[in-house]
Amino acid sequence: MYQTTDFRKGLKIEYENQAFVIVEFQHVNPGKGSAFVRTRLKNLETGKVLDVTFKAGVDKVGIPDIQTSEMQYLYSDGESYHFMDNSTYDQVALTASEVGDAKYYLIENATVRITIYKGKPVAIDLDNFVELKVAETQPNIKGDTSSGGGKPATMETGLTVTVPFHINAGDVLKVDTRTDKYIEKVK
Repeated sequence: MYQTTDFRKGLKIEYENQAFVIVEFQHVNPGKGSAFVRTRLKNLETGKVLDVTFKAGVDKVGIPDIQTSEMQYLYSDGESYHFMDNSTYDQVALTASEVGDAKYYLIENATVRITIYKGKPVAIDLDNFVELKVAETQPNIKGDTSSGGGKPATMETGLTVTVPFHINAGDVLKVDTRTDKYIEKVK
């Protein structure tokens, strides 16, 4: 059983006999009354999103019966994303809604973990950090860098992140998949 203190983005839970993934959560401690956790849950089977409030430290949720399998990302045909199981060579396809924002971190031939619930692939588990190549960004701008600002950069997968001014097209960057933020330039 998971308690509300275990909640984090991406955690898979069982709520009302169905498997969900936590999309967002916020711990709220009002001045009057008991603390609670406001969550947004996405159903792993249907994709339906629910807003649910749990009592902090009181409510518990189950651990769903899910498996993960390492698969290689092959390609996208515009409607589906195709993967191959590395051990059995079986191919599976996930729809764009099942893949969600993970599409911004999928590079052809990369190995990812696919979540399987009731024998059906339902979601992708990403590593916390991935390395992506910068496809397009503004040229290096000399001048006021004391403000610590940045410029937008579009990665090879279509993801846009804010990067320091010294980053150029073709550079490989380490990006946090949980926050969509630039971490460092890979040497």
